[in-house]
Amino acid sequence: MGEKHYKYKLLALDMDGTLLNDNHEITLDTINWINKAIQEGIHVCLSTGRAAMHALPYGQQLGLETPMVTVNGSEVWKSPHELWRRYLLDRELIRKMHQIAVETDSWFWAYSTEELYNRDRWPDTLDTQEWLKFGYNTENDEIRQQILLKLQDMGGLEISNSSMTNLEINPAGISKASGIAEVCDLLGITMEQVVAVGDSLNDLAVIQAAGLGVAMGNAQDTVKEAADLVVASNNEDGIAEVIRDYILVE
Repeated sequence: MGEKHYKYKLLALDMDGTLLNDNHEITLDTINWINKAIQEGIHVCLSTGRAAMHALPYGQQLGLETPMVTVNGSEVWKSPHELWRRYLLDRELIRKMHQIAVETDSWFWAYSTEELYNRDRWPDTLDTQEWLKFGYNTENDEIRQQILLKLQDMGGLEISNSSMTNLEINPAGISKASGIAEVCDLLGITMEQVVAVGDSLNDLAVIQAAGLGVAMGNAQDTVKEAADLVVASNNEDGIAEVIRDYILVE
């Protein structure tokens, strides 16, 4: 049997709002097409703002043994349980970001390497943990804008979002794009051979860097404008469309 040569070798999938529908499930049709892609030798890589522990169950459901990018690129996994790289936020920055959250009375959360903290449960000292990501959530556009300006003044941060009402903060230069670039190195392929799919600002850099950048039908307008194409929404099997019409084509 002659091996089929596909233009794209890696499918990088955001999870919330992309791979998962609004019930946080992967539909049967999407599962079937992902399985077809895997059978054809395409690498399928979860690329998420979630921590590994919150992404793994879905990877297991799909039977993925491939690398994984978690916490927006702050962690790159060689395989589901083998950490390859980790990028930490300076504790002083975490302290300042926490202070901003308190001052603006905003909901906030943060991932340490061990667990997820938030406004209802915050450690007495930051010194015993290693920090990967900080986030804010507020429906108030004005307050969110104020927070954003303060963060931009701080410097040393990569600022994105995973919904219109939140802000997600990683170390400067760390994003899903930097994470997927490392995965490409691990697999011996190039960014040109990547199809990256997403819906939010934390997907923007990788959508711009990939050979084919895809926005979901439910994506934020900025993401749609940057993408090479827009597919159906996360509730209408947009991922199945990507695989069927753009990846598994000779």
